Amino acid sequence: MDAHPSSLRRIDTGLAGKGVVVTGASSGIGAACARAFAAEGARVVVHYHLGEERARDIAREIGAEAVGQADLRLEKDAERLFGEARAALGAVDVCAAVAGVYPTEDVPLWELPLERWEETVRANLTATFLTARAFLREVARTGEGSLVLVGSTAGVFGEAGHADYAAAKSGILGGLLLSVKNEVARVSTTARVNAVAPGWTASPMTRGLLDDASVERITRTMPLRKVATAEDVAAQVVVLASDTLSGHVTGQVVVVAGGMEGRIVHPN
Repeated sequence: MDAHPSSLRRIDTGLAGKGVVVTGASSGIGAACARAFAAEGARVVVHYHLGEERARDIAREIGAEAVGQADLRLEKDAERLFGEARAALGAVDVCAAVAGVYPTEDVPLWELPLERWEETVRANLTATFLTARAFLREVARTGEGSLVLVGSTAGVFGEAGHADYAAAKSGILGGLLLSVKNEVARVSTTARVNAVAPGWTASPMTRGLLDDASVERITRTMPLRKVATAEDVAAQVVVLASDTLSGHVTGQVVVVAGGMEGRIVHPN
């Protein structure tokens, strides 16, 4: 038998023809997810909040079905986005809830303004809740679907100077994920809800934060001593979204962080 890689069949994810909404798809991990779903033959709606030009460039590149603008912190916008997606796709089978905001300034909790706390929680946890709720209303209508939430290793290990972000992402990976994966059984015996927790990833969100010194420090607890690419994360989102590859997987968190063990607390 010829075992040469060129003779091996490409794995079929079963995503061809599926209607997929990717939030935060104008750049970074979201854009990589949109490209990855399109490569599997899925019909993609590219969501953006402010980056319209970038989103339209991505949509043209992948031949997306539609581009949708929404501020996912707002209830009416989230509902409108999924209504428009249903109109464009016929059915929304998959949602990759990628959209989120990382506040770059390092602020310890005792100095953290309430305003920043509330803004960070709203942009990450509340926006993910509204996205998940709108998508799961589609699941209740159709009886099937796959939701992939995007958290962060900040929600697994914590992140000094960013307790607001870590708390929001922990809420996604913990209480929200574990509750929703059980609740969805009330409307479907096949719908699945999973999550990906990326570690440090090269993207526009981390631009300026990943110089040689910082990479040296943050990879000290990582067996795979490198920063992830957006494509590394997108690949896991696609695997979890696929009923073919992950059909009996729900309520799980896949950490994409090179085997990270934790955070460096002391510099030496």
